[in-house]
Amino acid sequence: MESLTTDILEIIILSIIGILLLIQLFYYLGLYNRILRHNNARKKGNIRFSEELPPVSVVICAKNESENIRRYLPAILEQDYPQFEVIVINDGSTDESEELLTVLEERYPHLYHSFTPAGSRYISHKKLALTLGIKASKYDWVIFTEANCTPASKNWLRLMVRNFTPGTEVVLGHSGYERVKGWFNKRISFDTLFFSLRYLGFALAKNPYMGIGRNMAYRKELFFKNKGYSAHLNLQRGDDDLFINQIANSRNTRVETDQQAIMHINHSGYYKDWKEEKMSYMATSSYFRGMQRYILGFETFSRVLFYLIIIATIIYGSMTKHWLLVGIALLAWIIRYAFQAVIINKTAKELGEKRRYYLTLPFFDLLQPIQSLQFKLYRKSQGRGDFMRR
Repeated sequence: MESLTTDILEIIILSIIGILLLIQLFYYLGLYNRILRHNNARKKGNIRFSEELPPVSVVICAKNESENIRRYLPAILEQDYPQFEVIVINDGSTDESEELLTVLEERYPHLYHSFTPAGSRYISHKKLALTLGIKASKYDWVIFTEANCTPASKNWLRLMVRNFTPGTEVVLGHSGYERVKGWFNKRISFDTLFFSLRYLGFALAKNPYMGIGRNMAYRKELFFKNKGYSAHLNLQRGDDDLFINQIANSRNTRVETDQQAIMHINHSGYYKDWKEEKMSYMATSSYFRGMQRYILGFETFSRVLFYLIIIATIIYGSMTKHWLLVGIALLAWIIRYAFQAVIINKTAKELGEKRRYYLTLPFFDLLQPIQSLQFKLYRKSQGRGDFMRR
């Protein structure tokens, strides 16, 4: 019966496991399930939407994106929406983008394109391109996406626009990688989904802190009222996450999570592109206002600590044949895994994601903080210059 008894040290260990489990469940039930709760409320008719369909401008920055323009731009140009324009800013492309855009303009009269001046030095090229696009737009609402993205349906614009209520100035949407074969695609798909659980979850909790430029909208006057990107001109990125961090608040921001309003991201298959994207986010996130990134950092810390203590407890209990200790530790892990698997996979389904995460979930769960540490160390070794304007 000694294997079923516990001493003071083991009681302390089990208490720590219990506290960490409660912390993790608090995050999953209080933050990461916000998209599910939002969609349930929408299906029950508890969310009010605007019935107006004001004209809108879609702005896209493209640099050497001729293949993506050929494949994906028509899906944006052919949206089922009464009046809209699409403005593509050609950011110094050396491929066939210019010729292709000229041909498409003949077929689609609501498509316009321009280019960034050569030799611009005092603002990042992408920020300059987006600024030119916003200035060129004719309408009060500007919707942003990227050249390697395609909307999930012809209703993308309608679903984003239904959130343009009188008090709304910012609308955030979800974007996820299209499914292709391969481990890397599954890895980045999970990472992107979990990222949306975080930033969209905070926005739905009335604490928005960032946005992703693949699927978001804001009022044109808001851009000029806040002097555009002037607050962070020295950074290469920040046109989406930092700017939304600057302008979004609990009163002016809404979220669209219908699966027909999702943006699918073309999977290039290049690790270096994804790594650069993650590194750029880390470079800009240090400038975020608010406590959200610290709250999320605490979730990551408690998650890693939970795993370490669970593993250590199982090893110690097995070596000392304290099976009660082992059983309680395993039960705590199973409880967390059950909540996590249900919330993540149900959210993936709600967002139209074709992938599910069950056997791979624990691996990706632990890989995220490890890769984040890896990227942070790499960024420090590279220095700040790599993330400044270019």
